[in-house]
Amino acid sequence: MTPSPEVSAALDDIVRVSRALGGDPSFVLHGGGNTSITARGEDVTGEPVDLVLVKGSGWDLATIEPAGFAPLRRERLEALLRLPHLDDPTMVNELRQASLDASAPTASIEALLHAHLPGRVALHSHADAIVAVTDRDVPDDEIAAALGPRVAVLPYVMPGFPLARLVADTDLSGVDALVLRNHGLFTFGDDPDAVLARHREIVARAAEVSGIVAPETNAGEPGAGETGAGEGGIPSWGTIEAIANLRADIARAAGRPLLLRQSRSHRAAAFAACPDVSAATTRGTATPEHVIYTKRHPLVGRDVAAYASAYRAYVERHRQRQTGPVTPLDPAPRVVLDPELGMLTAGDTVRDVGVAADIAEHTIAVIQAADAIGGYRSLDEAQSFDIEYWSLEQAKLAGRRRAPLAGEVAIVTGAASGIGRAVAERLLADGAAVVGVDLDPGVRHAFAGDVWRGVVGDVADPAVIERTLDEAVRTYGGVDMLVVAAGIFPRSQSIADLDDATWERALRVNATAPLRLMRAAHPHLALSPRGGRVVLVSTKNVVAPGPGVAAYSASKTAAAQLARVAALEWAADGIRVNQVEPDAVFDTAIWTPELLAQRAASYGLSIEEYRTRNLLRIEVRSAMVAEAVAVFCEQLPATTGAHLSVDGGNDRVI
Repeated sequence: MTPSPEVSAALDDIVRVSRALGGDPSFVLHGGGNTSITARGEDVTGEPVDLVLVKGSGWDLATIEPAGFAPLRRERLEALLRLPHLDDPTMVNELRQASLDASAPTASIEALLHAHLPGRVALHSHADAIVAVTDRDVPDDEIAAALGPRVAVLPYVMPGFPLARLVADTDLSGVDALVLRNHGLFTFGDDPDAVLARHREIVARAAEVSGIVAPETNAGEPGAGETGAGEGGIPSWGTIEAIANLRADIARAAGRPLLLRQSRSHRAAAFAACPDVSAATTRGTATPEHVIYTKRHPLVGRDVAAYASAYRAYVERHRQRQTGPVTPLDPAPRVVLDPELGMLTAGDTVRDVGVAADIAEHTIAVIQAADAIGGYRSLDEAQSFDIEYWSLEQAKLAGRRRAPLAGEVAIVTGAASGIGRAVAERLLADGAAVVGVDLDPGVRHAFAGDVWRGVVGDVADPAVIERTLDEAVRTYGGVDMLVVAAGIFPRSQSIADLDDATWERALRVNATAPLRLMRAAHPHLALSPRGGRVVLVSTKNVVAPGPGVAAYSASKTAAAQLARVAALEWAADGIRVNQVEPDAVFDTAIWTPELLAQRAASYGLSIEEYRTRNLLRIEVRSAMVAEAVAVFCEQLPATTGAHLSVDGGNDRVI
């Protein structure tokens, strides 16, 4: 649909103020809040239509674009609001039918409420300060008085049609703001900037009343190098062994692998160490919708089994509240507060872990502020259950596709280039969180986002290995996969001319480094929820060496034997150890133009002939090797000690 000039101008206005509102995490977190603006548009016949342009479900206010708003026929929404009852599936269906554009996103469930509010613009947030003021056992009048004139305070009701009906039955004359207890704030009016300013004014008053202190910036995210943290900004509270064991227990309760991140927030760590932390945190979430991401309360301590048992009992107590069948969610905690380990958050993806951490941080701020002015009180257990098992939220979760390696963690050596980089790229694409190690400083930024951490250093150095494991466990919870791709290919020398330094360096990088890393990673791999996996990027030279490469062939053969012995010894721990054996992979750092020309000449071949000197006459590339590695990491649960050639077919190997 091509919007009319009036609709385009309205979209520009609402996008601008929405981003201003959503850009402040103390107002809106991770897709929360919603906004709208009215405009006159035209349907396909050219007839004028009064529209409410409402934020679409799944869009984030901080980054929303015009395409993120659903153009809904206002007259139709007002007619729906006159109904005495409207169940959720029917309401969602009606909202879709009310859209002027079938390709537009599904509108926010608060669309009916937006259509009813007076004024051209409505902005809704879950501001921490508002929640801190309203999450208390005090009269509505006290809250209204604290927030100033023209503010109506309403009790909490379920979002969607019930809330819209409550507002429709409320006298809004002389009012330009609604505060919904345990939920958030609506402001409305004709001028977008004035409505935004009014929103900020009321939140500022709430902040003054509550004295709320904003959470630390990016406190749940890895790596910003602060005092009291380990190298690279990772906190050093507790041991990585304790974190890895906790993650294993959480995954066992969930019935699938989950990531676990240790927060680097000093405030959260101090809160976790408070003697009364259990009493403080078992009173429910700051806003009801948070239960979807964090469950109703965190695990205090590390008794995951007891937490899971209590959660299952909670579901049984309240399942009769739902009219349809209830499929229990997994009972594993999403937030852990431990006096030794601080705060940790769990989730299927790095994003899920980050969302839980951000919500937990803001909840701590709300609890502390509300307790300071009379006592924090959230919704009761039954009301929390209604939101957690709300059909609309369950539908969202059911529609999520789980990636093959979701919730799992890989360490890849030699990850800055060539095969190692291709392997890391493939594992990331398949849902894993990856820690890459390389001498090249470029490994730090080889891939973007929180799913990637790069460690610079020599993987044969025990200190680098320790730092790598620390990164993997504190940032992601453990180690499930170890891919040894780092290696060197010394210059061609006959045995008669082979010097000790070249020989010893090849052994150190190609054999000793894998030994040290595998040895250090073993206890973590043994805790992997799906069983640990080690994949050694070996070479066809193990079975078919060539002249002039004694140092390379012998050192890689030592590593291959190491992997075979590990397969024998580690099977009892559920760890599978396999090898891929590439040959002539030329898009790697070891194959310089000079080396390529030298090796081609040694076989009496042109460079092009040397590139495709295999039975299939194809050039083997790093991505092909990465595909083989992914097979061992993602599939073949009954395979260990295997060797998979990726060489286009080699008659000497066959």
